[in-house]
Formats: sequence, C-alpha cells, structure tokens
Amino acid sequence: MSDLRITEAFLYMDYLCFRALCCKGPPPARPEYDLVCIGLTGSGKTSLLSKLCSESPDNVVSTTGFSIKAVPFQNAILNVKELGGADNIRKYWSRYYQGSQGVIFVLDSASSEDDLEAARNELHSALQHPQLCTLPFLILANHQDKPAARSVQEIKKYFELEPLARGKRWILQPCSLDDMDALKDSFSQLINLLEEKDHEAIRM
Repeated sequence: MSDLRITEAFLYMDYLCFRALCCKGPPPARPEYDLVCIGLTGSGKTSLLSKLCSESPDNVVSTTGFSIKAVPFQNAILNVKELGGADNIRKYWSRYYQGSQGVIFVLDSASSEDDLEAARNELHSALQHPQLCTLPFLILANHQDKPAARSVQEIKKYFELEPLARGKRWILQPCSLDDMDALKDSFSQLINLLEEKDHEAIRM
C-alpha cells in the first residue's frame, strides 16, 4: 500500500473517532406528559408527589387550591397538576381537566367508611368524565402502612372497578411513603400506558 493510501486510511480512522467522540449531540429529550392528580383531602397526594421530587416532608403543606410539580423519571417528566380535595373545591375539579394526558387518583385506604364512599363517588365521576374517560388512570391505594388499611382487592371490589373501568387503561396499586420503590414502579407502569397511547395516536 502506498504512503498516500496509508495516510488516507489513518485520516479516515481519525475522522471516525472524532465523529464517535465529539459529534453525538445532546441526548434525546425525555417526553413530557401533563397529568391531573385528584383525591380527597388527607389522601396523601401532596406528600407522595413531594417525596417523588425529593422534597423534605417537613415542608409539605396540604394543597388548598392547586399546585403543579414536574416529577422527573428516567424515561419521562410528568407535569402533575394536583388539585385540592376539600368539599368546597372538588366541585371545581373539572375546570382543570383540559389538556390532561393522564390521571392520578389517590385514596386513603385506611379512611372512614364515609370518606371511602366519597372517594368512590369522585373516582366514578372522573372515570366517566368526557375529558378523562379515554385517559390512562393510576389509582393509588395510599396509607397501606396503617393497621386499618384495606387491601387492593377490597378496594377493587368496593369501588366496582372491574365493571366500571372495563376497556379503560387503569392501574390500581397499593402505596405508602415508606415504600418508594413500589411507588416509583407504579408510576413507571403509568408512563408505559402513556407511551402506548402516544404510539396509538401516531398510528392513527
């Protein structure tokens, strides 16, 4: 091989190394999804979201109107609009549904019968609302660390989820602040549902 050919070969190899090391460009941006988070006061919405954002639990204050948090995950960023759960606020929830791509519903699995019935009614209303009924739902049975907590099977039966949500995309998961791995896994499942819905929209 001539000296010229050898020089060209080395130059080409240098070029390939340069491309590999210096021309990758920034990593692709993580997809972002806009979610609405609802549930009665005391269900633990604010505490769960704050823990996912690595915020100190000492600074957690119950949401009275609404707040927005960007919750980062490895494969997505969830922009969560959390709505206050007091009686006088719940009637205005639907004003904040527009633009949502998914729903997080948090319930207190150790609550009184009256509060559990109120949560059941609110979840039924959300599952049937025109702006939410086609969206993925993550239903979190919170406070599983409390002695009075009802199991996921009890919640599923009491809330009549099988007949009501048949054909919809929904996940029912137990959770508590003490088990962050389980909580993160629940959100990973929700992200999978959001991605599936994105792919379906592209195919259409």
